[in-house]
Amino acid sequence: MLELAAYFALLSLVAVGGIAPVMPEMQRVVVEAKGWMEAEEFTQLFAVSQAAPGPNVLITSLIGWKVAGIAGALLALAAFCLPAAVLAWGVGSLWDRFRDAPWRKVTQRALVPVTVGLILAGGYVLATPAGLDWKNALIAGASAAALYFTKLNPLWILAGGAIAGAVLYS
Repeated sequence: MLELAAYFALLSLVAVGGIAPVMPEMQRVVVEAKGWMEAEEFTQLFAVSQAAPGPNVLITSLIGWKVAGIAGALLALAAFCLPAAVLAWGVGSLWDRFRDAPWRKVTQRALVPVTVGLILAGGYVLATPAGLDWKNALIAGASAAALYFTKLNPLWILAGGAIAGAVLYS
């Protein structure tokens, strides 16, 4: 349990913009390095954490629960939230003090592509738990195109992806 807490505490310090940017690393350690669960199970826990009301950081508690029961859930959630909260509080006051500094504006612009890349990597890991094949690449590409080129409600696109997945994988 201490290993889980230490890992989530360290991961929380690089989770810029929420949990999505660190999902690939979390999946790599939880599934591949430690073998605490299978890739499909990780994806299912992520889906449950997204469907539940509340912040998307709930996946940490689900992983903790899977590894060490209720104590693991509470410890994993605290380990992920507390270090980042302390860091944000400290950096926030410093960041506000230098609001007009040129280096601050450059730093903010530089973090945008890093964050986008991390979010895309997280999406890739979650979309391909068993590896990339032409079927899920087709569904992801069509969904992205529909989101970009139409004004459809994302729920319709999600439903279309579910139907396409049922047809292609049956």
